[in-house]
Order: sequence, then structure tokens, then C-alpha cells
Amino acid sequence: MPLEPASRELASGARLHAVEASGDPGRVEGPLQGYHHETYVFALAGESGALRPGRWKCREPRSDLLWFDRRCFVSEEQLLAALHGRIGRIPDLVRVGGIGLQRFIEGRTLGALCASGNAVPGGLFRQIVDLFGQLVEVTPGMLTVERRCESADRPADGDTAAFLERLVHFAEERVYARNLPVFGGLFADLRIDGEAFKRLRKHLKGLRERPFCLLHADLHRENFIVDAERRLWTIDWELAMFGDPLYDLATHLYLMRYPRGQARRMTEAWRRTAEAVRPGSSRGWEHDLPLLVDFKKAQSVFTDVIRTALSLAADAGAGPDPDWQHLAELGGKLHRVLVAAAFPLALESVPAPATVVAALARWHRAHGARQGRPAP
Repeated sequence: MPLEPASRELASGARLHAVEASGDPGRVEGPLQGYHHETYVFALAGESGALRPGRWKCREPRSDLLWFDRRCFVSEEQLLAALHGRIGRIPDLVRVGGIGLQRFIEGRTLGALCASGNAVPGGLFRQIVDLFGQLVEVTPGMLTVERRCESADRPADGDTAAFLERLVHFAEERVYARNLPVFGGLFADLRIDGEAFKRLRKHLKGLRERPFCLLHADLHRENFIVDAERRLWTIDWELAMFGDPLYDLATHLYLMRYPRGQARRMTEAWRRTAEAVRPGSSRGWEHDLPLLVDFKKAQSVFTDVIRTALSLAADAGAGPDPDWQHLAELGGKLHRVLVAAAFPLALESVPAPATVVAALARWHRAHGARQGRPAP
């Protein structure tokens, strides 16, 4: 996995911890590119002073960060510790001076090997299917990891409708409503308002019950690392939760952008694997999988409007005049997100690309300089 400097914050908490754990500032690399965390990588010395094999990473959540997805577990490290022996090829853990470290998986991301939209090679494809089988096998009663989510976010096993409703609620309250003071005008210019959630809920009715299991909930190409032996490792378990197994497949299909034929093969392979591990895990998939993918499309509207605006604000200096080439690129991407979500949100019309660009430019002039931050 290549190291890509994201910024050069001096004496941050994460860097100080990395230096303390490594014992040598010269061994610390980073910060790595990443939205949720500030991460540093380094080698560790053993008792003799010789460097141990492999490298380790120290990371902390970025401060003043907008979270667009609900988190279930208090600590990713606690979850990883509980999953060792249950899920194959996840990062090892070690504690040095009271600081929890994850092993840095050496290799390249799946996205670097085969970019979004391209087929995944057969051997790696089969390893993803195997991972899904391992996830389905982990039920809520198997883990005693401390959780942070509210009791309302823990519906009864099998209640897929309640599970999805809480995800819709999070998008409505924590992503959309909470950010209206800054982004309300932009949403309005893009013809998105709170009524969209009523229409979305109506669209998502009728899910069948399925037994809950552990979900990674963020299985995309950058969270898979391929090592030198072509083994697939899974990283970034920050958004893991218990819930509807079909939701994990829907999220994966939406984020991976498989070619259409391979998406069908993944769906069928997932169905066979999930049913072999826990019968009923794919119940009603023909009706429910398209609805869950539709939810991901709708959810992306609310997250991507904010992410896009912040990315624009992060342009050099975040001054009153945006980078117009970047603005046109961002406007085009956001227009495609709106088009994809038009059906589940029952939008009467989608603004033209030029209208989207104009809306972003107005937001930037009004808020960009105050909101400038590293792009997600």
C-alpha cells in the first residue's frame, strides 16, 4: 500500500504517539492519505535494538471531522482483536507503551491493481466471496466488543426494515439536517429538501427478514490490500456493524463498480456462500437487493453534496474564486450522483450540469473560505 502524504501537521497527537512508539522520529513516515484518520507508519525495534520484521501504523481520528456514516463499535482495535481467528487476513495488533498499533499491510490496493469499473481477477474475486462467508458466520452474540451506537440502532435480529430505517434516520438527521446551516442553500439549489426522505422511505418498504451478521459496511477497492503473494487483506473496519447481510453486498456492489456481468456473478456467488453458512441470509434478495442499492445511491446524494463542496473549498487558498477546471469536474460528478438517485428519491427533475456548477460556485463564494480543509 503506497504512502501518500496528505498534509504536514506539526507535533500532532498522532505523530507524537508514533514517535514515542517507534523511538526514532526518523523512522516515522506520513501522514498517509486518508479522510477519517491521521495515520503514520514506522518500523519497531526489538529489545536488542534490531528492527522487527514489518511495519506498524499509529492512527487517530481527525479532529473537527464530518462523519457521514454511523459507527457501531467504540474501538476498531477491540473489534480486530475479537475477530482474529474468525476473519482471515486482517491486521495484527500490538501495544507499545500503552499505544495500540496495527500492522501495516504491505502491498497495493485492489484499486491500484484494477481501477473502479474494471473486472477483478478470479483469484481475488474468490477471496472476496470467502470473506463474505466469514462475515455471515459472525453473529451478534459471538462478540463482546464494546459498542457506541444507541439502543435504537440495535434492532432485533432479523428486523431488516428497522435496520434500514436507522440508516435512513442517520442520513436525515446527522448528515442532512445537522449541516443545513452551512449547506442548506446548496441543497436547495440542487432541488433537494427534507421531503426527499419521506419519498425514500416509501420507496424502501417491504424488506424480507434475514438473520443478522457482522458487516464490514465499507468493502471497496481501497480497503482491500493485495500482498506480494496475491493474498487479499481487508483493512479499515471503522464502520463495521451488525445487521442485514444483504446490505453488505449492496454496499459492496455500489462501491466496487463491477462490470455488469461480474456484478451478477458476485451476487450469485454471495448468495450461494451466505446460504451455505446461514440459511435464510439471502431471503428475498431478488426484491430487496435493488432497494438496498437504491438506498446507497440516495445516501450518496447527501454525503457527496457536502464532500464536493468541501473539496472545492480545499482548493489552493480557498479564496473567493474557485479553480474552474476543478469546479467543472466536481459538478459533473455530482450531477451523475443526482441522476443515479433520482428514482429512489422520486426527484421531479435533476438540475443540468451547468446548474450544478453554478450552485457550487455560489456556495463557494458564500462559505468556501471559512470551510476550507483537506479534501476527503
